Amino acid sequence: MTLEEAYRKGKQVLEKNKIRNASVDAWILLEYVTKVDRAIYYANPKKELKEEEETQYKDFIEQRIKRIPLQHLTKEQEFMGLSFEVNENVLIPRQDTEILVESILEHLNGTENILDVCTGSGCILISLLKHSKGTKGIGVDISEKALEVAKRNAKMHKVDATFIQSDLFEDVEGMYDIIVSNPPYIKTKEIEDLEEEVKLHDPLLALDGKEDGLYFYRKIIKDSKKYLTKNGRLYFEIGNTQGEEVKRLMEEAGFVNVKIKKDLAGLDRVVYGV
Repeated sequence: MTLEEAYRKGKQVLEKNKIRNASVDAWILLEYVTKVDRAIYYANPKKELKEEEETQYKDFIEQRIKRIPLQHLTKEQEFMGLSFEVNENVLIPRQDTEILVESILEHLNGTENILDVCTGSGCILISLLKHSKGTKGIGVDISEKALEVAKRNAKMHKVDATFIQSDLFEDVEGMYDIIVSNPPYIKTKEIEDLEEEVKLHDPLLALDGKEDGLYFYRKIIKDSKKYLTKNGRLYFEIGNTQGEEVKRLMEEAGFVNVKIKKDLAGLDRVVYGV
């Protein structure tokens, strides 16, 4: 099978099975398997795949139609211009979360000590340390398996991040200039309505925000004040309908200058305050 034939057949199978972005997924899997970029592809579309490449590509396409996330097949996801290892133990980094990182970077002066609560793959903390100079950071997560992924990502990007297992602040020590979190915020009853790629393959621990989706915001807001320095800042990613509620919770807890920031689609995505 040639590159051209493999791509066409992969795309057709994904489209037939109603995979969103079928053409993109078919290409990314072909590129991953063959290590052929677009320039090489267009220069020589008749280049034949090796037998093992053809077998692996077909297998990946079959797994994708079973709604295995693309990123679980390639074991990576780009975030903030960096490549991160991902697997079934961590939430796949979303482009929306880049708004959270960019919001923090806007205010960094390079001396901050950062705490990332519910760190998962470590993508938020690692991106902050990679794109700034002089900052230090600790990431905490209840999942030991998630922390193993985060540690590998930190090593890959050569950042000096510390990761510890902790149920929110339970085992946290010290004071921090910035606390950031992308906590579970999906209402329990809404999880069943999510795409199969998410509800079946993202860790439930990283999704379930309990009955009203605000459980972890309440806990983090309440406890964060014991760990924030004077004029320290708390940043959250939020679901796109939760902006006003999280803002209210922060203001009721004594935070000031609380702001809501929208994503590229114009939806509420980040809440932060002092």
